[in-house]
Amino acid sequence: MKSLIVATIVLICSFFGYSQELSVSGTVTDIEGVPVEFATIVVYDAEEETVLKGTSTDDKGFFIVNTLAADTYIIKISFIGYTSFDQKIVLTGDLDLKTIQLAEDTEHLDEVNIIVKKPTLERQADRLVFNVENTALIEGNMLQVLKNTPSVLVIGDVITVKNSNPTVYINNRKVHLSPSDLTQLLEGSSANAIKSIEVITNPSSRYDAESGVVLNIVMSKNIATGYRGSIYSNYTQAVFPRYNIGTSHFLKKKNVSFNVNYNYAKNKINREGDDTVNFLNNMNEVEESWRSLTDRNTWTETHNLNANVDYFINDNNTLSVSTNSLLVPYFKYKINNNTIISDNNGDFLERFTANNLIRDTKYNLGFDLDYNHDFRKGRLGVNAHYTTYNYERSQSVESQFFDTNDVFQNRSAFNTDANQDTQIIAAKADYSLPIGEHANIETGVKFSVIHTESDLSQFDVDINTGVETLDLLNSDAFDYDERIYAGYLNYAYSDNKFDVNVGLRVEQTDLDGMSPLTNISNSQNYLELFPNASLQYNISDGYNVYANYKRSITRPSYADLNPFRFFLNDNYVVSGNPNLVPTFLDHYVIGTTLFDMFTFEAYYQNLDGAISEIPRQNNDINEIEYISVNFDKTVEYGFDFILNYGVSKRWSLYAVTSFYNFNEEADFGQGFVSQSQWSNYSALQNDFTFLKDDSLNASLAITYISRDLQGFQLVEGRVFSELSISKTILNKKGIISLSASDLFNMQDPESSVRYQNQFSTGLSDNDTRYVKLGFRYKFGNTKLDTNARDINLEERDRLNQKDN
Repeated sequence: MKSLIVATIVLICSFFGYSQELSVSGTVTDIEGVPVEFATIVVYDAEEETVLKGTSTDDKGFFIVNTLAADTYIIKISFIGYTSFDQKIVLTGDLDLKTIQLAEDTEHLDEVNIIVKKPTLERQADRLVFNVENTALIEGNMLQVLKNTPSVLVIGDVITVKNSNPTVYINNRKVHLSPSDLTQLLEGSSANAIKSIEVITNPSSRYDAESGVVLNIVMSKNIATGYRGSIYSNYTQAVFPRYNIGTSHFLKKKNVSFNVNYNYAKNKINREGDDTVNFLNNMNEVEESWRSLTDRNTWTETHNLNANVDYFINDNNTLSVSTNSLLVPYFKYKINNNTIISDNNGDFLERFTANNLIRDTKYNLGFDLDYNHDFRKGRLGVNAHYTTYNYERSQSVESQFFDTNDVFQNRSAFNTDANQDTQIIAAKADYSLPIGEHANIETGVKFSVIHTESDLSQFDVDINTGVETLDLLNSDAFDYDERIYAGYLNYAYSDNKFDVNVGLRVEQTDLDGMSPLTNISNSQNYLELFPNASLQYNISDGYNVYANYKRSITRPSYADLNPFRFFLNDNYVVSGNPNLVPTFLDHYVIGTTLFDMFTFEAYYQNLDGAISEIPRQNNDINEIEYISVNFDKTVEYGFDFILNYGVSKRWSLYAVTSFYNFNEEADFGQGFVSQSQWSNYSALQNDFTFLKDDSLNASLAITYISRDLQGFQLVEGRVFSELSISKTILNKKGIISLSASDLFNMQDPESSVRYQNQFSTGLSDNDTRYVKLGFRYKFGNTKLDTNARDINLEERDRLNQKDN
């Protein structure tokens, strides 16, 4: 590993170079000669396709753009209320444009000129790019944009892309939060600055090996000086009302830019369940049926703060400090359960109730320090990261038992205290170098260190006296240390005919987990290679063929490795598994696109040791346990048919249907089990624009999933639907929005388990039907784009807690 790091550093250093740097300057005034301050200066390439440099005028109207090579460029100068100035320039030396006069644009002098467009799709060899800049979709929050992104499905707190859990990035920087925390962050973050969503199904080796599929949220690039801000609020009516309020502010001066986003949310969410476990005898015949009717309510108050400061040392060097913080000072989770026990004929035997009250507090604070240096040809980026995470939970459970005549017999109670403290330190360096006009090479190194300490204490409570007695069998502690060292090399080439991307990532993982009270330990050390390759051949403007391959890894979450047994009642327990090992995925894709509208794709993926949380019933003691396990083999293959079509200037349509087979194989100690299921995924999305000024927009998305297999559970077909409407008001500075979800009330999952000695069914009535009303008001120079970013670190992903 030392040799790998040294070799990579030598390679980076060998790329450094120097050449002549030229500049273009000038002074911007109005027709009366008055200097125009804060005018935007943008330098494009000769084809006007790529933004190369940007700045703004000072209080004297002066500007200068440095570090330009001898070449041909397009320079654009603009300011609100004036017609823009465009000119082609040929640099052979430093160029002074002298005085540029801007004329007033009387048509748009008193308003913000926003051109509303329809979302567009772009298919590349390794990704699908969903362009949403200046569309109606960005008037909501980031989560709403993801819900409307083709091939992305959001179910509760879980984001999926074709049965895979993607890693979410913002501007190629990973967001590492638990699924519930990530949902809160995205739902509380304004989408106004989003340029596009990249669904990267074959990420390059630059991404962590755990990034099998990546959702990269690309933000618009800021180039102008000034201030912009917004305030927004949402009211959601579901089973119970929910509230959300937030504000965003961005300020850029000549050498410094500052961005801050704050969001507060107060929610109460309901979930009801109807679950039946059929406990079996030695002949695998039903002996008793336990039907549990459960009502769950969750109260939360969350604060999200994202802030960053960029200091532009000069045109080539930038220093950034940022933080992404989540604080949950109030979390209450109340479960009321009534379990009815019947014999094999359905006759009532007895029942019990369990009332479970859980209270949590937690914080997740992440901090980043970034340094970027632009060479004449190439860029070096260095990042240092620190996360501190603390979680505390208290639980009280009381059960009451009734006999065959439904007469009260007795009751029991227990309390639980659980804590987790995690520290993460990470650092990485990335270097990219253009090679000629069409190629680029990237290399880099990374290391991370994670240390977490957890403890759980369960107490039996004397009903009469209230005295607590420590239950040693169900109390434990867990210490976990993980170190990952990584290096990569990636090559990309793109021209009119070919798009090629090949790379290799190497990761060394060392981890130690220890439970001192039970003396359970887990040590793993492994060095793995993760190659990736993608090739696209463009036969003509509207016709291409492509092929992808990638190997990736999924490491167990810290909570999954924790051996604690967390009881929700006397017979329902959520357990960790310290014996889990990583999952390795090999993913193959071939496809073709015709007329820029039709795409046909075939794929195959093999998961070695897939990790899944499944219910396992113990027929000897009548207990149901939710535990994460490794499957021996999981294979998925299928075919996708995609249509992207602009029906008219005001109506765009996206449709996809996918037929796929999912096969799972495992040995639970009673012989080999194999299950297979063909399923269908179909989605239809329509985007509309109304009124002459394009100020009224609507989006309707409907997704159908037929019966499918998930962790040896068969889940019946569901229909997901969402309607969104937005209208700009107040001279286009205000946006009012209205959305409705689960229009057909067909989104609730119904599942069944039947193999060997496992026999259970479940129905979950989730709080997915709602109507949401929102309002956002923009002020300041609303044409600015922000430097907003989110702290992203792979290791933060696995901080999630196990809740059911």
